[in-house]
Amino acid sequence: MLSQVYCSGSQPFRQRLLPWVQSTALSRSHRVQPSAIRHVRSWSNIPFITVPLNRTHGKSFAHRSELKHAKRIVVKLGSAVVTRGDECGLALGRLASIVEQVSVLQNQGREMMLVTSGAVAFGKQRLRHEILLSQSVRQALHSGQNQLKEMAIPVLEARACAAAGQSGLMALYEAMFTQYSICAAQILVTNLDFHDEQKRRNLNGTLHELLRMNIVPIVNTNDAVVPPAEPNSDLQGVNVISVKDNDSLAARLAVEMKTDLLIVLSDVEGLFDSPPGSDDAKLIDIFYPGDQQSVTFGTKSRVGMGGMEAKVKAALWALQGGTSVVIANGTHPKVSGHVITDIVEGKKVGTFFSEVKPAGPTVEQQGEMARSGGRMLATLEPEQRAEIIHHLADLLTDQRDEILLANKKDLEEAEGRLAGPLLKRLNLSTSKLNSLAIGLRQIAASSQDSVGRVLRRTRIAKNLELEQVTVPIGVLLVIFESRPDCLPQVAALAIASGNGLLLKGGKEATHSNRILHLLAQEALSIHGVKEAIQLVNTREEVEDLCRLDKMIDLIIPRGSSQLVRDIQKAAKGIPVMGHSEGICHMYVDSEASVDKVTRLVRDSKCEYPAACNALETLLIHRDLLRTPLFDQIIDMLRVEQVKIHAGPKFASYLTFSPSEVKSLRTEYGDLELCIEVVDSVQEAIDHIHKYGSSHTDVIVTENEKTAEFFLQHVDSACVFWNASTRFSDGYRFGLGAEVGISTSRIHARGPVGLEGLLTTKWLLRGQDHVVSDFSEHGSLKYLHENLPVPQRNTN
Repeated sequence: MLSQVYCSGSQPFRQRLLPWVQSTALSRSHRVQPSAIRHVRSWSNIPFITVPLNRTHGKSFAHRSELKHAKRIVVKLGSAVVTRGDECGLALGRLASIVEQVSVLQNQGREMMLVTSGAVAFGKQRLRHEILLSQSVRQALHSGQNQLKEMAIPVLEARACAAAGQSGLMALYEAMFTQYSICAAQILVTNLDFHDEQKRRNLNGTLHELLRMNIVPIVNTNDAVVPPAEPNSDLQGVNVISVKDNDSLAARLAVEMKTDLLIVLSDVEGLFDSPPGSDDAKLIDIFYPGDQQSVTFGTKSRVGMGGMEAKVKAALWALQGGTSVVIANGTHPKVSGHVITDIVEGKKVGTFFSEVKPAGPTVEQQGEMARSGGRMLATLEPEQRAEIIHHLADLLTDQRDEILLANKKDLEEAEGRLAGPLLKRLNLSTSKLNSLAIGLRQIAASSQDSVGRVLRRTRIAKNLELEQVTVPIGVLLVIFESRPDCLPQVAALAIASGNGLLLKGGKEATHSNRILHLLAQEALSIHGVKEAIQLVNTREEVEDLCRLDKMIDLIIPRGSSQLVRDIQKAAKGIPVMGHSEGICHMYVDSEASVDKVTRLVRDSKCEYPAACNALETLLIHRDLLRTPLFDQIIDMLRVEQVKIHAGPKFASYLTFSPSEVKSLRTEYGDLELCIEVVDSVQEAIDHIHKYGSSHTDVIVTENEKTAEFFLQHVDSACVFWNASTRFSDGYRFGLGAEVGISTSRIHARGPVGLEGLLTTKWLLRGQDHVVSDFSEHGSLKYLHENLPVPQRNTN
């Protein structure tokens, strides 16, 4: 076996070796002990924290979410990843990004190994340069002048290119890893090194020793001397594999070193069910042994020795040996900068090879079922959709005992893990179920003419009529936390609007959500559309769901402001309906009624402080300071045990003030309230526009002119006069229920009920009409006459 070790880093080797020796808690068994979970190392110029990586090798990971526990990882860089598009030279920016990711994982306490191509391409670049330089010198000497003739570049032999490129490739890796204070070592192997028992033991020992010393081994086939691959029965079993390309080398190395994870980077996103680029090609998220017959392999990449078929065979061989495998794209500029770390974090990237098939459908299959089921649902008669909702309402009361029993299990499991407000949201009761049933019947009554309602009719020309009609949005993804009562509400709204629905509930409500979903599907079954509503029970991360832009048309988050912000950030190409914050204001005008103010403030702040429509900032007109009205407000808040935070102006009026607010843009979600002083209604409006969240804002006054000025000038989704902020709710608005409150300015705003889940399409009915007939010299003229619209049934 030919091997070289290059140690990079500016520190003397002895000085750099000491931390490695001290860190041998990683040990030859390559498992971190529990006591080392939060151990912070400082030898690197980039501080990092080791992660819990306790796992006994022997069986591959069953789910992507388990990949974060991978301790020993092999990253295979294909030729298409390492080389430039012209196949002559290296993609330096891409390589730098890969080295950075490998370094980050190494600095987390993992053991990283690289199997890299690139020596041939790097050597080809060097040899072509030398040949051109040599030819130009000879021509200049021969002709005696500087004008050179066009020179032909001979075909370069791959082994010579590899010999010329190996040292340069390693020097490049050495320089890059040095930036992260990481030492790298090069090991060149051939097939014989695995088949000769002595050489195999030597290779194994060398790799283990390098890993023990926290060095990243960089492994490559010794292409300068490697013989052509011999035909044999390789990839047939764990003990038989021929190292004939870097795919098979990476698989053999992964199994030999008992690696937890093998990441194969190529120039395609992963494995497709048909050749990538074809119209029907779909990326396969999880690939199982035995699925090969359902896959059509395309041609191999533009460079390199193997194609996708070789990668799949190598991946399955490694999987059989106990190593998990992911094949992903390492060349895409938008993802290559974090593809390796994303895979290790368990994100849905590339194709994951697993031996464990899930019991139910994948989330992609659920999305397709929701799409087809939703389209069938939309074709039902309004009475049929209403019948489904009425049946679901009946089931909520008829199956009350089973629902409450499941909810009791959730509450028992959540005890001590969830905060009080979340436990309150999780709790279901008989009164809640009765209220839900009433709300569902309201939705059923209002859904009679929701889908297919004509909004506009226009006669374009004689016998050419245009209609604009309401239609479902498509497939909705609703993500909710600790709110099992949300499930039947959203299900009823989806049914009434003819939308397919994917539901992702919090794990704290697993039992409640399961039975409520079963009841929803039971109701849907009476008209054969059971699959229109799907509950996602797989281990899909929310961020992964937000990337399914080809399956989901609208995301609706129901939960904390942090959840909404995370989803808005993660959503790629899918609109998100919701609000990230509920910073609701109440302005108490100088002409406010003493009797009304304390009732409105108490109800808005204290009735349910965790709600998004609870009062967070109280603006008081300056003239009310040191008046009986102001004293009544403060006394009431003290009785209700509300903690007061003083705004800057309010604090300046007081000798001994409450704690000054840290930010005027705060959603407390608890019995806490900010009080600030303003000089006028205009100043109150300016404050709301600067610090509010465009959710719900209220004025308390007896002056109608002032109130109307406030109502017209405050730019929020809900603006009230002498009413509690808590009225900002779909049920209280008479919508039956809501999917959420939107502060968006596009489509739906405020409490979003049935109307907010519809969009429109245009229907044009003609008789052999063509546009050319309406040209300057055509026979027809546009009429554009408005036609009467059928009256809506409001009963």
